[in-house]
Amino acid sequence: MTDAPDQSPGSHAADQRLLDHREIRYGTVSSVEEAATARGVPVAAVVKSLLVRRGEDDHLLVLVPGDRSISWPKLRAVLGVSRLSMPDAKTAFEVTGYERGTITPLGLDLPVVVDERMRGEAITLGSGVHGVAIGLEADDIITNYSTVVADVSDS
Repeated sequence: MTDAPDQSPGSHAADQRLLDHREIRYGTVSSVEEAATARGVPVAAVVKSLLVRRGEDDHLLVLVPGDRSISWPKLRAVLGVSRLSMPDAKTAFEVTGYERGTITPLGLDLPVVVDERMRGEAITLGSGVHGVAIGLEADDIITNYSTVVADVSDS
């Protein structure tokens, strides 16, 4: 693995949108719990940015708190579709330009579904680089990106 750049792609994208944020450099982790400890935040504040395939060449990001997972029935109902899937790692990279574990909505032009539990919360999410997170307010993602806020997760 190479060293992280001076500024991560996520931080650069947040700067371009004038979002108040901070980079958190923490190194290698192997679980959401380890990431929370390394970032100095609760597990719920470690947001998972998950790429979901709605149809052929039709993808979106779903953001859920680290202590929850996507509820596929709820997400299908919100999106009004009967089928959804998660693409493989190669496709995720092709669509986002980021490896799994680093995916972020920052700098991407994809629809974003945000779990409603994140509204009003301070969160951390991927930066586009392993071992670096972006800390910011979830409401900044909600207001600055094409988002739908809904109950789309289960514990």
